[in-house]
Amino acid sequence: MAEKLRDLSKPIDVPLLDATVAAFYGTGSKEERAAADQILRELQSNPDTWLQAVHILQNSQNLNTKFFTLQVLEGVIKYRWNALPVEQRDGMKNYISDIIVQLSSDEASFRRERLYVNKLNIILVQILKHEWPARWKSFIPDLVSAAKTSETICENCMAILKLLSEEVFDFSRGEMTQQKIKELKQSLNSEFQLVHELCLYVLSASQRTELIRATLATLHAFLSWIPLGYIFESPLLETLLKFFPVTSYRNLTLQCLTEVAALQFGDFYNMQYVKMYTIFMVQLQTILPPGTNIPDAYANGSSEEQAFIQNLALFFTSFYKSHIRILETTSENRAALLLGLEYLISISYVDDTEVFKVCLDYWNILVLELFESHHNLDTPAATAGMMGFQNTLVSGMVDGLGSSLLQRRQLYAIPMSKLRMLMICRMAKPEEVLIVEDENGNIVRETMKDNDVLVQYKIMKETLIYLAHLDHEDTEQQMLKKLNKQLSGEDWSWNNLNTLCWAIGSISGSMQEDQENRFLVMVIRDLLNLCEITKGKDNKAVIASNIMYVVGQYPRFLRAHWKFLKTVVNKLFEFMHETHPGVQDMACDTFLKIVQKCKRKFVITQVGENEPFVSELLSSLANTVGDLEPHQIHTFYESVGHMIQAESEATKRDEYLKRLMELPNQKWAEIIGEASRSVDILKQQEVIRTVLNILQTNTSVASSLGTFFFPQISLIFLDMLTVYRMYSELISSSIAEGGPYASRTSFVKLLRSVKRETLKLIETFLDKAEEQPHIGKQFVPPMMDPVLGDYARNLPDARESEVLSLFATIINKYKAVMMEDVPRIFEAVFQCTLEMITKNFEDYPEHRLKFFSLLRAIATHCFQALYQLSSQQLKLVMDSVIWAFRHTERNIAETGLILLLEMLKNFQASGFCNQFHRTYFLTIEQEIFAVLTDTFHKPGFKLHVLILQHLFCLVDSGSLTEPLWDASTVSFPYPNNMVFVRDYTIKLLGSSFPNMTLAEVTQFVDGIFTSRSDLPAFKNHIRDFLVQSKEFSAQDNKDLYAEEAAAQKERERQRMLSIPGLIAPNELQDEMVDS
Repeated sequence: MAEKLRDLSKPIDVPLLDATVAAFYGTGSKEERAAADQILRELQSNPDTWLQAVHILQNSQNLNTKFFTLQVLEGVIKYRWNALPVEQRDGMKNYISDIIVQLSSDEASFRRERLYVNKLNIILVQILKHEWPARWKSFIPDLVSAAKTSETICENCMAILKLLSEEVFDFSRGEMTQQKIKELKQSLNSEFQLVHELCLYVLSASQRTELIRATLATLHAFLSWIPLGYIFESPLLETLLKFFPVTSYRNLTLQCLTEVAALQFGDFYNMQYVKMYTIFMVQLQTILPPGTNIPDAYANGSSEEQAFIQNLALFFTSFYKSHIRILETTSENRAALLLGLEYLISISYVDDTEVFKVCLDYWNILVLELFESHHNLDTPAATAGMMGFQNTLVSGMVDGLGSSLLQRRQLYAIPMSKLRMLMICRMAKPEEVLIVEDENGNIVRETMKDNDVLVQYKIMKETLIYLAHLDHEDTEQQMLKKLNKQLSGEDWSWNNLNTLCWAIGSISGSMQEDQENRFLVMVIRDLLNLCEITKGKDNKAVIASNIMYVVGQYPRFLRAHWKFLKTVVNKLFEFMHETHPGVQDMACDTFLKIVQKCKRKFVITQVGENEPFVSELLSSLANTVGDLEPHQIHTFYESVGHMIQAESEATKRDEYLKRLMELPNQKWAEIIGEASRSVDILKQQEVIRTVLNILQTNTSVASSLGTFFFPQISLIFLDMLTVYRMYSELISSSIAEGGPYASRTSFVKLLRSVKRETLKLIETFLDKAEEQPHIGKQFVPPMMDPVLGDYARNLPDARESEVLSLFATIINKYKAVMMEDVPRIFEAVFQCTLEMITKNFEDYPEHRLKFFSLLRAIATHCFQALYQLSSQQLKLVMDSVIWAFRHTERNIAETGLILLLEMLKNFQASGFCNQFHRTYFLTIEQEIFAVLTDTFHKPGFKLHVLILQHLFCLVDSGSLTEPLWDASTVSFPYPNNMVFVRDYTIKLLGSSFPNMTLAEVTQFVDGIFTSRSDLPAFKNHIRDFLVQSKEFSAQDNKDLYAEEAAAQKERERQRMLSIPGLIAPNELQDEMVDS
């Protein structure tokens, strides 16, 4: 049976093919389905299957068979169309056109075969992308005349036009070359008149609902790009506004009007826009009377009605984004504008994320615009400068300008005040808040971060800060009024208190200091009162979480008010005994955050105190952390480390450190003492857990104390290495005795945790300690054997990846000082790690990433050491780099590419330039082209381009003084490297892309050489090649444009830094260290 289908020399047996497809989609046995799948795959990959397409489509009775055939056809059209003979192309084009006309000419077959016709339309548009306009000039006139023959054909023609518009204008980036897109846009523009007449004719003459809906949908696709005369100088807008009140067309019409509203092109059609808006508002008031409770209407509405409210939000926001200024001119327009803003504020209360996002996005833009003109009013010269006036004119001008700006602010004062209320009521949850309400209404600890909410918080915070700058009084009044209602109980609910406190926290940094002080004293006082008077564990947890959030947001206030700071910290200590889920975590996190911003305050003796707070805290340390879990204790210890770090006097600092570490050190000394009498004590699980906990506590303090942790680490360092070596031997013997499964037992896992934590502690300390080579020299030699030797001796499953990251940190820290140790590091870790990670792309993921980081550290700081490697060892290095960038794991591939680029630059400048490139140039070029054209590696595009640019510029840069080719194997005498590399590249790409002609490949390679010194041009040239080679089509190509997006992001950050409050005080680096 299968053989019969595989033989394509005679017409295929269609009933048999139908049966095979039916078996694949059917409910038969697994074997039957697998066999059918195999046959269909073979047919799909056979280059001649498509020649039978017409025969199959005419005779098949099974819709799935037809879809299968069209899929095969689509592949041919996308990838091989231009290589087919003319008669085959014309035959296919005519057949598809005829079958579409035939099926859509009568109502019954059109409705019955709808899915099939839709797929045929897609195929036709794929053909058009190749044929039109050059080889099928009459396409649009043919289509329009066919449409006039019957209403169903007309409906389908609308669908084809809509698809064509989307293909050219919406999905073309990365699908077609830039030249082709330009050509198609011009053709669509120049032939639009016929389409326009057809649409107007249908809308005025047809009575068929489906046809009118299809026409409106097509118009919606076209309105964003057609020449404007077709919209404003024809009856189109009036026709659309006529359809707006009709229920069945309301949503489609609204989408069309939204497209028109979003167009921007100067002031030429302002009058038409005012007229359109005015008529629209009159009609809207009959559909949705002002004063309707829109959130309720939305909650109880049908899906059509809900879509209408969402579309309404889109219409208002699009119109205002482009044309709000023209509505500010006369009093009638202003009234209509304010009414529209009322509607939009009401829609913003709708409980639906998508609707809210649309509104919020616009509120952010509007408020920013009002804020900027208000901000510039404070610096008049800047405003005038922006408008291009000389300073002599400024004074008179600013008065005029100022009064118009003030009028504008008054116009928007009421909507802005309502908007403040909206932001306060709907504020999103910030990242720091860990306590949430679950679906059963219980207060629990948050387990997953919700990124959508965080993005929303960022936009709302920014909007509220602009609103606060526009009117601090109103902002403060609304917040305090709402807080009062919480206290009096008339407005009390978890959600109301949460959103209010999140809003209060979010405007931190936007007020003047005295105003902020006044405001916060009232807020914190009210919140502490609320905590006292409210009963119930859950209620208290919610209030506690809000108090902690608010105080964490205002470090400037706490620094200026010791009494408040002390009260707050003592309150946090109280919360550390509160066992409600999430409260203790948040108390420890907030404590850490406050200490980082106010650490100096805790080490000086404050007025009215006998000793610094840190000393008082250390005396009652055991009691304070009594109820905390180990991970919370570690955070607490890290916080105290920050305090001690702020003490400038060495003796006091060391004394505090000693007192802080007293408990863990006591325990450590006990364990080591007992172990010296009997080693077996160290094998008890309880003891291993204690050792782990002590090491983690040390790591936490080292992370905040840095260099000053030296006395403590010196105390335990050698004992720690002894324990490390002993546990390592225990692990090896367990695995040797228990076989591969032993490495998964809880005992071995626990021992490995101790080894990892030891490495992490040393790495943390060396990383945070300041540049002092003597520290490196003191700590590195004792570790060589226990750590490096141990790594090499161990079984692969018992090797800790942290060894690699520790030595990467050491080399990054002490740079060339480590030069003589590199050969030992290399010997111990290189070969044995490579054997672990080059078997496949999956095993030992941690070792992979850290291995390449170590390699990069060596290549960056100890490059000389690479010259001393034997050629075998260097080949190992190069193979591992190539292995890295072939990786589909994004960060490993990126590390490999960055490393390769650094090595290429270093070798170019070295005496080994010729030797290195003769061995590796062609391999690197070939490998980079392989990943460049592999869609899994799209994120590496920017680096692929930089490496290729480096290689092609190197060829004749003068650095290479010898030929790159091997004269003994290459018989052709090339005049220079440039000619050789050009020739090699053409052959390489020609054999890799059989679907491209030799001329196309040659043109691309010549383009590489002409554009290589201009990076943007070089990059575009390669993007076009990727599209042309058809490796990158029908996919998301945003990674090819990632670099441009990153530059935009940095500009945005600079803008945010210039406006007080936009970057919260606790996110700023410590410029404002407390004095």
